[in-house]
Amino acid sequence: MRFDPDDAYSERECGVNGIPLNRWGIKTRNNDRMPKLLRVIEELPAGFDTLQAEARAEGYWFVERLAADWMSGAIRFDREGEALLAARVTDVLAGIGGLTIEPIVPGALRMRRFYVRRAYRRSGIGRQLATALLERARNAASLVTVNAAPASTAFWESLGFAPDARDGHTHVHQLDQGLLQK
Repeated sequence: MRFDPDDAYSERECGVNGIPLNRWGIKTRNNDRMPKLLRVIEELPAGFDTLQAEARAEGYWFVERLAADWMSGAIRFDREGEALLAARVTDVLAGIGGLTIEPIVPGALRMRRFYVRRAYRRSGIGRQLATALLERARNAASLVTVNAAPASTAFWESLGFAPDARDGHTHVHQLDQGLLQK
């Protein structure tokens, strides 16, 4: 996996050169426990097999789909506005999430293939992944969709997504130029 410094995440959210900062932009004492977001560009990240096996054991088959689509080249998160991010904590792949062009709604993007390993849930990693991708989406679209699993609807709604079950998605987020909800 290669880190792309030109990605559109804020320095506050992702740190400078991969060094995470707290919400005030100050380096923290225990940076090794802070999630580092890296863009997946050439190959799936180290530790993906472990993440994939854990997701499979929980019945989350979309991680299998991510692997199959990546290997076949069907979805590589490399078109304008797209990205696949990996969250690492102390060199462990803790989560992954992506943003692609929405196949049904013209001019929109779609959040997809989000998974945070059980040991890292409720630590802010999913929110950090989603927020970084929503910030990136502002440069390419005004609407982002997601097909939220029933257990994740509260999470997506806390980020500003509104229920809208149609066209293959469950929620939409209308982007504006203001700051995202935190």
